[in-house]
Amino acid sequence: MSNAIHPSKPRRVLMLLCAVAIGAVGLAVSGVMDRAKSRQEVAAWTDDQAIQTVRLVRPERGPAEQELILPGNVSAFYSGTLFARASGYVASWSKDIGARVTKGEVLATISAPDLDQQLEEAKAQLAQLQAAVEQAQANADLGKATDNRTSQLVAQGWSSKEQGDTDHLTAAARVAAVAVAKANAVAQQAAVNRLQELIGFERIRAPFDGVVTARSVDVGDLVNAGGTTGRALFQLADIHRVRVYVNVPQGFLGELAPGVKATLRVPGLKETFEADFVSTANALVESSRTALIELQADNPDGKLWPGAFAEVDLHIPSDPNTQFVPLTALVFGLHGAQVAAVDANHHIALKPVTLGRNLGNRVEIESGVSPSDRLVDNPPESMQTGDSVQVAAAGPRTPTVAAESKAEPAPAKSE
Repeated sequence: MSNAIHPSKPRRVLMLLCAVAIGAVGLAVSGVMDRAKSRQEVAAWTDDQAIQTVRLVRPERGPAEQELILPGNVSAFYSGTLFARASGYVASWSKDIGARVTKGEVLATISAPDLDQQLEEAKAQLAQLQAAVEQAQANADLGKATDNRTSQLVAQGWSSKEQGDTDHLTAAARVAAVAVAKANAVAQQAAVNRLQELIGFERIRAPFDGVVTARSVDVGDLVNAGGTTGRALFQLADIHRVRVYVNVPQGFLGELAPGVKATLRVPGLKETFEADFVSTANALVESSRTALIELQADNPDGKLWPGAFAEVDLHIPSDPNTQFVPLTALVFGLHGAQVAAVDANHHIALKPVTLGRNLGNRVEIESGVSPSDRLVDNPPESMQTGDSVQVAAAGPRTPTVAAESKAEPAPAKSE
């Protein structure tokens, strides 16, 4: 029995060794397959990472009417600064700031006795000169009569020819003296008229219908006739209609034409006012590349005050077929401005575009895009035509904290 048992031990050992070998081979094959699979996954992940993920934007059509909001300054339709044209003391004033006045109404009176005396003296001198004209005319008539008689006597031989020439020249001199006397009288009359005009300036009158916006005189003040070099007595403004001045960027000037409307908003006033475009300065300010334009608005209630700031909303006609894209969709390089369009196969196509006006966060595209284009937002400068991309899916919006807090019901009060 012992001989039968011994031959079975080597067989068992052999079978055990075979099992161990088979297990080792299986483990080796499994490890090789796992490493190959890992390499494939790494390669696939690397390929996926090499494809850029992009977000898309689409061109937008412009509105039929474009609104341009700019700051403006309100000015009176007419404004006048009144100075003294007659030197003297202010005797009285009748209109204070805010007073409504009509054309020709007296605002103040100046007492100018020196001017009054000058006028009386000028009138007296005029009377003397007018009397001198009459005297010269009488002498001229006498000289003419003497010349006629002497010429007859010379012809008859009763007087010498020398006497005849003397009387003739004397008559001519007296006629010339009449002309001189008349010229002196005319000059003096002009002096009297000038003083009478100055006397009229003793009353400060309103040059047009309006409102007194400033008064800087009081009774007893000494004023001098100094033109615009002295102190202004009153300031007036005609505000039945106002002018509004706005500096408009150069890119919008070509679209401003008669008929363009604007809406005015003034701080402190709840209502708005309508204004009409009137004219432009036809010149640009080099430092800002803007031009001054003038609008006019009716102001029957006087709510628009000169010097006020206004927010001017210009309603500029716009082409609804114009395309607008975000400024972040542009690529600037050696070939100028371009956009990166994504086709149906998720490949990039760089397209040159012609830019229009820059509106800050958007830019006008005159040519190069169509409404159906899908454009890459924030494309990198290294992006080239033919690159493959994958489009990022737009995730759901996360509600803001404010929105969530509004959605929560208020806790009930405990009684």
